[in-house]
Amino acid sequence: MKKEDKAIIINEIVDTIKSYNGFYLVETAGLDAEKTSALRRACFNADIKLVVVKNTLLHKALEQLEGDYSELYPCLKESTSLMCTNVGNAPAKLLKDFIKKGDTLPLLKGAYVEGTAYVGADQMDALAAIKSKNELIADVIALLQSPAKNVISALQSGANTIHGVLETLSKKEN
Repeated sequence: MKKEDKAIIINEIVDTIKSYNGFYLVETAGLDAEKTSALRRACFNADIKLVVVKNTLLHKALEQLEGDYSELYPCLKESTSLMCTNVGNAPAKLLKDFIKKGDTLPLLKGAYVEGTAYVGADQMDALAAIKSKNELIADVIALLQSPAKNVISALQSGANTIHGVLETLSKKEN
């Protein structure tokens, strides 16, 4: 491959990674055609971009990006597929579903999500537990609404009690 071609591919990888919030490095070489097709279809449906990349080109692309990706460099061995996502936990959940079906592959090598590097297949549960931006916003809204709901509820239930007490007191004075 010519040096110019490599530079073009590296720039494409850099642009792809920049356009997403996070990425996963996955081993998919042992998948047969049917399972590879199923993985690609599942990735497409989950809005995850799946690209098979050369390790050396990915390494050079990561060096061009802002941030420290050095923890992921040891993961760049054998064949590597790059799963880019805007929802941090989506690829982990997708990979866990494949594993639940009895597949040993795809195997997680590493990931970079929310500014943190995760190395090794043992990080799958931690990655699946990461909440997406929308889930965090929903949690914050629920927490903010909870005290207001409690106050309104107390006032509404207390209104009946207060009204009864006031009515009783007004009848006593007469």
